[in-house]
This record gives sequence, C-alpha cells and structure tokens, in this order.
Amino acid sequence: MNVLYGLYHPDSGEIAFDGAPVRIRTPQDAIARGVGMVHQHFTLVPNLTVAENVVLGDEPTRLGLLDLDAAVRTVDETCKRLGFTLDARARVDRLTVGSQQKVEIVKALRRGAKTIILDEPTAVLTPQETEDLFRITKQLSDGGAAVVLITHKLRDVLAFATRIAVMRRGKKVAEVKPEETSEVQLAEQMVGGTEPGPLTPSLSPPRGEGAPFLMLENVTAPGLHDVTLDVRAGEILGIAGVDGNGQRELAEVVTGLRPLTKGAVKLGETSWPHLTPAQARAAGVAHIPEDRLHRALVSDMSVEENAALGRQHLPPFARGPFIDFEGRRARTAALLEANDVRPRDPLARAGSLSGGNQQKLVVGRELDTNPKLLVVVQPTRGLDIAAVNAVRARLREQARAGCAVLLVSLDLEEVLALADRVVVMFEGRLNGTFARGDCDERELGRRMLGAQA
Repeated sequence: MNVLYGLYHPDSGEIAFDGAPVRIRTPQDAIARGVGMVHQHFTLVPNLTVAENVVLGDEPTRLGLLDLDAAVRTVDETCKRLGFTLDARARVDRLTVGSQQKVEIVKALRRGAKTIILDEPTAVLTPQETEDLFRITKQLSDGGAAVVLITHKLRDVLAFATRIAVMRRGKKVAEVKPEETSEVQLAEQMVGGTEPGPLTPSLSPPRGEGAPFLMLENVTAPGLHDVTLDVRAGEILGIAGVDGNGQRELAEVVTGLRPLTKGAVKLGETSWPHLTPAQARAAGVAHIPEDRLHRALVSDMSVEENAALGRQHLPPFARGPFIDFEGRRARTAALLEANDVRPRDPLARAGSLSGGNQQKLVVGRELDTNPKLLVVVQPTRGLDIAAVNAVRARLREQARAGCAVLLVSLDLEEVLALADRVVVMFEGRLNGTFARGDCDERELGRRMLGAQA
C-alpha cells in the first residue's frame, strides 16, 4: 500500500487505474489519482484543530488568509454525510484515538479519495468504535469507493470484507471470499501452517499467589480520581475500558511519567509520593508504551542503539564510561533472534522496520531487563497471529517467573485471555473488579460504559 500511495517506489511491475497503467512517484501523485491512506500511526498535527488538520496543505483562503469558517463547514458537512460527530474546532491532541481516526478519514475524503486505504484501523478501537468505523466504510463502498483494509484481526476481515487477500513475507499467498474460509484457515495461510491460531482464554487458575508488588493508594492525578489497586507478584492484572477513560494516565502514573496530586505509588516496600521515571526503572519497572514510534523508539537511531536505551551505561552495552560496541552488537543480535525481529540487522534504522517488528523490538528490550513489574499498554497492536501468540506467551512466562504484570489493552478479548483479575475504568475511576472466571463480557461492557453494580 505504501507503493500505491507513492511512499515506496516499485522495482518492477505495474499499477493501473480503470485499466490504464499509471506511474505514482509521490503521495501527491496518489492523491491526484484519488488515493487516500489512513496510516496506522496517524499523520495529524496534535496542536492544530480538527478543521486545520483536514485542510492542511490545501487550505481555503479569504483575502489571502486561512478561511477557518470554510474549513469548519467542510468538516461539518462531511461528518453529516457519514453520520458521525466531530468538533471541528477541537484540538486533535484532546481527541480519543477513535475520533482522530475519523479526522484522517474526513481529511482523505475532503481531497476526493475514491480508493481509501485503512492500515490496522481497529488496532486501538473499542468494539463500539469498530462497529462505527465499519458502518462508515460500508457506506463509502456502497457509494462507489474502493476500500482496502489492512488488519491482523481475522474476525474483522470475515465480518466486513467482500474479498480477502492473504500476504506472507511480501507475497500474496491466497485470495478468497469470506464465505469460503474460516479464521483457522486464514491463520494457517498467514503463518504458513506452522503456528497455532488465535489465542483463546486459558482455563488455568489464577497465578497471583505472591505479595503485592505494586500498590496505588488513593491516587489522584490529571485524568485519575482516587484510584486504589494492587498487582501481586506472579499476577496479570488487566485494565479494561473505552479509550480515553484514564488507562493511559494510570500507566503514566505507575511509570513516573505523570505527577500525582494526591496519594502514593508503592513499589515493593518503598512508597513514592512523587515517583520519577528513573526511580521507577531503578525499582524494577519496565514499560511497553502504547505508541512505540514516539514513546519507545528513536526512529532515526539504529536497532542496536534502540536495544540499549535505558541501559546504555550498563554492561554489556558499556564498559566503564565507554560504549562496548562488540557487547552491544552481540546482545542486540541475540535479542533480534529471540524475538523474531526482521530484518536481523542491528545496524538497520529502527524507523525502517515495520510496525510489528518495531513492537517486537520494544517487547524484547523491556523483557530483557528482568523486570519486577511490567507495565504493558497495547502489547500486540499491529502484530500478526504468530507474533501475538508469542508476545502473550512471553507475558505469561513473566508472570510465572514472579513478575507483576499490569496489562492495559483496548482489546477486551486480549484482556480476558491473559488477566487473572480485570479492573474496569470509567472517567478516570475504577468501576468494578472481576476475578478470573467471573468475567461476563456483557457486564464488563456495561461497566465500561459507566453502569454501576
């Protein structure tokens, strides 16, 4: 799809629109041909409004100045046509992920897109937002648009696609219709038939038998209100909730990235009223953040430099005050092999890796620290089925080894598959705790939307 959008140049082959071959050298060429792409990592300017992002690069003007009212009308008219609501004057960084995705779709349609590419569009959406998105895409396809959906979620593919093309290692290995296949068959084609299919919830009893390692005591912070919870050594505590209800803020508090206004964070035997990231690291906290590209990696640095982040001053990455280049290279090569990061090139630029391989690099690096507490946010976003199973297995291994795991995921299936206990968050507060085996999806959904017991 990056070739079709003009970001990559093909070495051979042909691209045709309406039966006529064309050459696409730049995204501008693609846009002129009616191609719009909603990337997995959104290309929005956070401190601009919705309307300003939608018209960016093709602004309506009046007397030589930006005609903001015209931009707002464009957004309002497109939203009305698609049947959803966006505040055209709201800043993008204050929107939920689902709303940001709608901004990208409005931006593509405003430029006249007739071929719309959606790259992992449901990776961070709730079930309700997913239904909303596919209602919009069906409306677009019914109106004559061609929609290309890139996803690893087989349930979404079978529910919403009219044709399915299966890619493996850069080649198309199958093309079928949804009624002609199943999740198991698609999974086998995706991974070559050598890996298990989608992970199902384990029926093993709770593993959290250790003492609490993480304790939050009446914690209040921007976006959080009077939160009290604990995570035991050897336990996976899952946090469920609709995006934007305090999950990100909770992870930032635990990792020292968000200051408290009340309460304390206790790690082991030490209580921290003002925890910093350095103190969290020293206490044995590892963090796999939601946004790997901007919060976990430096895209212009090499893979081996990223593998050393946070430990670049420690062996085997350093020898005294000096970088140990051989030690760093060897440790990185082992990490890439153990986590199936491709290509196996420590000198490759981290930004050149696919999203899935970037995620596997981050997961491998953080687990390599032998953490006492692992804070994991959206750990399998953008991964194929084999990689999803591998990452989830690694999280279980960490718990069995005695690590406390705080899992934040918008994928309710993932939370139910991994968690020993599930805590629901709504508007920055806890709205129910459920033990493994007592998690009714319908009740969890009610709590996620604010219903009380």
